[in-house]
Amino acid sequence: MLIHVNMAQVVGDNVHRLRNAAGISLADLAAAGGVSKTTLHGIEQGAGNPTLGTLWALAAALKVSLGELIEPPAPVVEVVRAGDERPAVTGDAVGARLLHRIRLRGTVEVYAIEVATDGQESQPHLPGVEECLVLTDGRITAGPADAPVDLAEGDSLRFEASRPHVYQGHDERNRAVLLMLHPDPPGT
Repeated sequence: MLIHVNMAQVVGDNVHRLRNAAGISLADLAAAGGVSKTTLHGIEQGAGNPTLGTLWALAAALKVSLGELIEPPAPVVEVVRAGDERPAVTGDAVGARLLHRIRLRGTVEVYAIEVATDGQESQPHLPGVEECLVLTDGRITAGPADAPVDLAEGDSLRFEASRPHVYQGHDERNRAVLLMLHPDPPGT
């Protein structure tokens, strides 16, 4: 057996998500991957047991790496607190602590933002867009509207921004660095 039951579900979910994102029908992906529609449907349902060769063929047809098929998805919301133990390195003049690893094929926009106490609900961005926020001053509540997180100076947050999300400051001055992560459109 190539993959375990929980891994079969991860692979199935990934194949289904990537196929839909690419706008490829089940029949077209099955043909491109050299498997039957029934087999591909089973894989997407987490009931299949694909060989490594099948996974490579599906990855090639989807134009993704093998790792994108077998790696569990990142958490929807990832919070790193200022005092959390994280991998760190120190040089002669610079110390660096890893906050988030973000895999991306696309564009990153970097913003310096100030968050007022009035609060704001932002509408969903395009599918695949993520936001990564590092709070540099003050206290805010931010993140998905249905699961916002309270952040203090030095905390960071990463979340999928393709659903409603909120920002509200709690101090007189609330500043952050915001990274907007835009994937490349399908087919590019």
